[in-house]
Amino acid sequence: MSLLAKSKGEVTYKELSGFHKWFLIILVSMGSSIIYTPVYLKNVFYEPLMQGLGCTNADLGALLSCYAVAAVVCYLPSGILADKIRMRTLSWVGFGGTAVLTFVYALLPSLGLLYVLFVGFGITSILIWWGTRFKIVRLCCAEDEYASKIGTSYSIYGAAGLVIGLINAAIVSAIPVPSEGIQVLLVFLGVLIAILAVLSFVFIPNFKGEIDPNAKLFSLGEVVQAIKHPGVIWACLAYFCVYTVYQGVTYTTPFMTTCFAAPVFIVSVVGLIRTYGIGLIAGPVAGLFADKLLKSLSKSILLFFAAAAVVLACFLVLPRDAGMVVAVAALIVVLGFVTYGAFSIGSSPLTEAKVPMAIFGTASGILSVIGFMPDVFVHTWFGGMIDAQGADAFNSIFIILIAFAVVGCFCLVMTRRAMKKNEALEAAKADAAPGEDAVAA
Repeated sequence: MSLLAKSKGEVTYKELSGFHKWFLIILVSMGSSIIYTPVYLKNVFYEPLMQGLGCTNADLGALLSCYAVAAVVCYLPSGILADKIRMRTLSWVGFGGTAVLTFVYALLPSLGLLYVLFVGFGITSILIWWGTRFKIVRLCCAEDEYASKIGTSYSIYGAAGLVIGLINAAIVSAIPVPSEGIQVLLVFLGVLIAILAVLSFVFIPNFKGEIDPNAKLFSLGEVVQAIKHPGVIWACLAYFCVYTVYQGVTYTTPFMTTCFAAPVFIVSVVGLIRTYGIGLIAGPVAGLFADKLLKSLSKSILLFFAAAAVVLACFLVLPRDAGMVVAVAALIVVLGFVTYGAFSIGSSPLTEAKVPMAIFGTASGILSVIGFMPDVFVHTWFGGMIDAQGADAFNSIFIILIAFAVVGCFCLVMTRRAMKKNEALEAAKADAAPGEDAVAA
């Protein structure tokens, strides 16, 4: 019997071989990195993509905004789908749909069709795929193994992104015509994603208990309860700022090209390290830092955010000279580390705020809707600024990001204040309980 043989009927993780379980974890971890690559190509290949598509900075930003609007609409219903539809189905359909869209993308169609494609990416990668990775990892292990398995999953995610990204950089660098390089790159990604769809169809089993027949389509009461829980709104606003800075940092790619005349290959490699390579260490380090040193996730995010503001301020005073390429590359890597560190644990204040399990999923959905909202406007906003101001736009962008970092720090302080207030109230209730019981007796 093959180590990857798909069992008939419903199975639990205990019935799968160790190799099969790890194969599935690797499959969805790699997949969660690769499936979003076509959408976020600009993070690494900004100039070649813009030239290949024949669009402006604002156009490139608007495409991401289209994707973001679709994604924001899809976050909450994606959780419902994950409770109602088999992981196997969601996985192969999500991958397959994204592969088809990527092949169409490779034709470098008109801007109007590109808008439609990016909305489609929002449906296939968020509505269908979004809940798949974490649920499959959870279905492949015992509850007390989940933390270590999801940590490993993040490492696989970063490693896959880095390897695929280096291959992508080699493809773009080897082909002198930007449009042809982007086309070959997109075909390569489409083939990879299609292979992931086939592997998902063949090897993901039907898990016992993965379908919740009693899952509610929508509960307004749970939404209100989640919003009213102490610290939730402040945590969502903090995540909004974290994600704004995290996405804004992607504009260090055109910053290197425009202000320091850095070669495309160097810019691509720095972008890959900032986007994927850093993920191999930043997330685990941030978690370790929070658990062992500061004993607080929100304090750790605060520290990373403050460090990000300092690095961004350095960009404002750095001489715009080609000889400074190495220095700016090093600062970008440091910035990538602190922003990825903050982003990787950015949702954790919900746990720290002791949001009840009964409404945790709803609270997480609210966090996703508010937290990822910057994708709707950041890219269009910053892209338009670059079109209008040229190299001068980057100072404005960095000042804006510093402002968001400061506001984010304030929101985190308010989150911690709400947490402490709630803890004091809970402690007071606990202290009063014995007395109340005695009176009742």
